[in-house]
Amino acid sequence: MNRAPVLPLLALATALAAAAPALADDAATVQITLKDHKFDPAESTVPAGKPIVIQLANQDATPAEFESKELRVEKVVAGGGAITVKVRALKPGRYRFFDDYHEATTEGFLVAQ
Repeated sequence: MNRAPVLPLLALATALAAAAPALADDAATVQITLKDHKFDPAESTVPAGKPIVIQLANQDATPAEFESKELRVEKVVAGGGAITVKVRALKPGRYRFFDDYHEATTEGFLVAQ
């Protein structure tokens, strides 16, 4: 059995596995709370050009749907639950998100700069 072709693939897999934690450490983390159908903070500033991790805690008894067309995110969070949302690196700008179940009253923004 010739193992020569396997060695470069093994080296590549090892290098990619070592790089994955570094990429995760490079992300900016934003913590948001949902209570009384309002996001707190309603606006968060994040660094442009860096991946973002949003940690959302829903303190309401009812579920919510964290959604943003601009961020390309749609995720349900149970009442009393929490979710983590990973967002790609953003260009400078203001990005709206909302609770799809209460869109008229529950919105927030990420400001990338």
